[in-house]
Amino acid sequence: MKVGEYEVVEGLYYTKEHEWLKIEGDLCRIGLCDYAQKSLHEIVFVDLPKVGAKATQMQSIGSVESVKAVAEIFSPISGEIVEVNVKLENNPELLNESPYSDGWVALIKPSSLQEELENLMDAKGYAEFLKSIIEKE
Repeated sequence: MKVGEYEVVEGLYYTKEHEWLKIEGDLCRIGLCDYAQKSLHEIVFVDLPKVGAKATQMQSIGSVESVKAVAEIFSPISGEIVEVNVKLENNPELLNESPYSDGWVALIKPSSLQEELENLMDAKGYAEFLKSIIEKE
């Protein structure tokens, strides 16, 4: 669905800091939302988390640098980082070109998924949240 010029994908979970989470079996893929990448503009560098590192819900696991700003990447859930998108090291623009697909950031083995999902928004909730932000801009 579209909210203004921003894409919100059904079936994902979202944070107020504009990260998304997709449940894939026992693992969760995470990335930056369309709103985040468009707000940052041209992303030129991504500091990825380390494989094997522990993530804590809503704590920073990395950062992105654009021509406009530097922003932290917050983990939507707690768990262990089991894979990172190494393509972003040489092609950080994938975050701009394909934020919900080729531009994913990390794959996490969650430690408390069911409890922590309660702290996230579904697509409908995120769309409403996004509308409230757009109205203030």
